[in-house]
Amino acid sequence: MRIVIAGASGLIGTHMSATFRGAGHQVISLVRREASSAAEVQWNPAAGELDPKALEGADAVVNLSGAGIGDRPWTRKRVAELFSSRLDPTRTLTNAMRRLDSPPPVFISQSGANYYGDAGNTVLREDAPQGAGTLARICGEWETAAAAAPPGVRVVTPRTGVVLSRKGGALGRLLPLIRLGLGGPLGNGRQYWPWVTLPDVSEAFLFLLESDVSGPVNLCAPEQTDVNALIAALARVLHRPAALRVPAPVLRLVMRDLADELLLGSQRLEPARLLAAGFAWQQPTLAEAAQWVAGKD
Repeated sequence: MRIVIAGASGLIGTHMSATFRGAGHQVISLVRREASSAAEVQWNPAAGELDPKALEGADAVVNLSGAGIGDRPWTRKRVAELFSSRLDPTRTLTNAMRRLDSPPPVFISQSGANYYGDAGNTVLREDAPQGAGTLARICGEWETAAAAAPPGVRVVTPRTGVVLSRKGGALGRLLPLIRLGLGGPLGNGRQYWPWVTLPDVSEAFLFLLESDVSGPVNLCAPEQTDVNALIAALARVLHRPAALRVPAPVLRLVMRDLADELLLGSQRLEPARLLAAGFAWQQPTLAEAAQWVAGKD
């Protein structure tokens, strides 16, 4: 397949591009700077600029665009950037598709598990309602923008959970603390984090490209885990203690709204559609994921 990727330079995009190429597919990256090779096409999503010819003949478009949720404090300006960095690229892509006589048949546009808001212990399948909060609104508007693709395009919106990687991403700041024996649960630790390893994210996207699944897809591992278990499993494989709990009031004092939505919120996801479609995870259990993160797989 010829696959056009927006957001190919990030942690997930870099790994996914390599996975796609390893499976024999051609990857074209959309870049904001001047293109440096035939495998790149320049665009300006903030201005809505993309030559539709960049998508002509493509078998699929993958949209991973978006500023990092937890990279900076949530000022009013930053929250506006979190919205625009997702909605502008998505709308630019669907507008370009609509200008083609034969648009790419598949559009996979990233969303997030935070679509469901803080749902406590409720098991969340893809038909669960949208929750409340800034991140839920971002995900909802992001998915609505993706749904504006032309008729006949199969649109998939993976609601991706916490991505576990060996560096960067959600564990980028946490892993070094755990390695030093300074890690521990956040809040009471009983909130559910829907987790998935980086290799399984790439493999799931590849699976979705080749399947007939459409609509929202919970992209997480089948094993449901709270923060206490997640931190304990990582500490165990690194042979470190993980007893330094960070109380919720401290997190709220330091991170404000970001603490409640990103760290203390609970989403107990079930990847019902991936399970039904027969997807096979490389790291389906927390024990296997922790071994992989620690480099002991």
